[in-house]
Amino acid sequence: MTRLNGAQMVLACLQEENVDVVFGFPGGAVLTLYDEIYKKGLHHILTRHEQGAVHAADGYARVSGKPGVVIATSGPGATNLVTGIATAYMDSVPLVAITGQVARPFIGTDAFQEADITGITLPITKHNFLVKSIEEIPWTFKKAFHVANTGRKGPVLIDLPKDVQVEEGFFSYPSKVDITGYRPTYEGHMGQISKAVSAIKKAAQPVIYSGGGVVSSGAHQELMEFSNKTSIPVTTTLTGLGSVPSNYELYLGMPGMHGTYAANHALDECDLLIAVGVRFDDRVTGKLDTFARQARIIHIDIDPAEIGKNIVPEIPIVGDVKLVLREMIKRVKPADITAWNEKVQQWKTAYPLCYDQKPDCSLKPQLVIEEFNRLTGGTAIFTTDVGQHQMWAAHYCQLKAPRRFISSGGLGTMGFGFPAAIGAQVAFPEQTVVCIAGDGSFQMNSQELATAVYYNLPVKIAIINNQCLGMVRQWQKFFYGGRYSHSSMAGSPDFVRLAEAYGAKGLRVLTPGEAAPAIQEALSIPGPVLIDFQVDPEENVLPMVAPNTSIVEMIGGDGY
Repeated sequence: MTRLNGAQMVLACLQEENVDVVFGFPGGAVLTLYDEIYKKGLHHILTRHEQGAVHAADGYARVSGKPGVVIATSGPGATNLVTGIATAYMDSVPLVAITGQVARPFIGTDAFQEADITGITLPITKHNFLVKSIEEIPWTFKKAFHVANTGRKGPVLIDLPKDVQVEEGFFSYPSKVDITGYRPTYEGHMGQISKAVSAIKKAAQPVIYSGGGVVSSGAHQELMEFSNKTSIPVTTTLTGLGSVPSNYELYLGMPGMHGTYAANHALDECDLLIAVGVRFDDRVTGKLDTFARQARIIHIDIDPAEIGKNIVPEIPIVGDVKLVLREMIKRVKPADITAWNEKVQQWKTAYPLCYDQKPDCSLKPQLVIEEFNRLTGGTAIFTTDVGQHQMWAAHYCQLKAPRRFISSGGLGTMGFGFPAAIGAQVAFPEQTVVCIAGDGSFQMNSQELATAVYYNLPVKIAIINNQCLGMVRQWQKFFYGGRYSHSSMAGSPDFVRLAEAYGAKGLRVLTPGEAAPAIQEALSIPGPVLIDFQVDPEENVLPMVAPNTSIVEMIGGDGY
């Protein structure tokens, strides 16, 4: 065994967990840890705000499938991580947050830069730890990474008092971990799987409703094999986008509040709903008592707490969706649902997503996203902020694989997209990473332009600039009588000059004809580029379902 101080042990733990990069921002309570980072040369990305660091770690985790790691100091440093931790928690992203804490004798005394971060984050972490002695460090880190990256994945926080970092002790890293009461179920119950196979055999109008759990478990190939073998059409949630290719013949698009006509009507008329790695979020279901009202429901999920939380299934299956789908593939047989598939294909053909871009009219945001697709060959990693641009990206990004569409789903965090793009670019330096942002949400973490420039990260930022908080404005138009209360973004900066002030390249696009050349120029530049696309402020995201109504009561669902 080797004798190390606490900070050295932390780095040794990260090395044992094969952590190749951390994101963070130093401060007084983590100076000893940062001194060891300096000595050891750990790859560290210094962001310009702790929220930027945690979102970057989140983006890294989503595209790589490995836990993201973020470090912050005590007090305000730790509390600045809260929104990012909650974002990761809602979307089941593996994340380990390491926060400094005041020395143990001062805990609970309202010492300088003290905050009870374990208490604050208790509802938004899978688990958190306050390290009380140096002997606890190896086991704490082993448990933290295990919990974050197993079962339903999620964030774990380790709070590390300042004096523990300087203590010395003998270091030995555990080879395995066994946590009392933590036993995720991976293998599905064979009796329930048999019931599901029987229900599939009897169904005349089945639909697969797939979510982020499919991406998280790496079950996209199994999902495709299952759909191909059974000929059952597929719809995917926002966090499940990419789990089937966008051009897959049986893919119906995204369902819910801004879902496609085909997806929403298929959910409404199906007689069997196969829910795979989803949690029946309200943005998908609409009014609960009208959702899939004719359907028997199979629900497959690794988290037993999600089974029956919003919708009570007839056939619940707790387990890893990858393993459960493998067992179902062995047992299911092709069914004759030709008439059903013809019907849903007719919906796709008759009511596609559409927009009207005239050459001499204002630039439409949908065109911007389609041009990025075309000019990147459908291979780019897209990240988004939250709002109208997020839904347009979800509709028009043509995805060939999972982990290529990174967006805050459950929490809907404005300011997420740009730092998440930085994390994605760090994970895959050779990939094209495009951040689709709104003019409102981009300003929440625009300081991370400095991070992108300093590390020469070639992120391409597309600001869909409609001079307003677009989704807020849309709701005010449809549901608040056109009373646009504080949704104007008048007074925003000149984004091109802002980019140039940080040392990035800035471009501006005013007309439809300028979009493609600007994107081509941006893609040819080896560093970060910001393009300010000034789009039609009157454009709305359609279709749209009003709150507390059925998902087939669609504004603009049948053509617009």
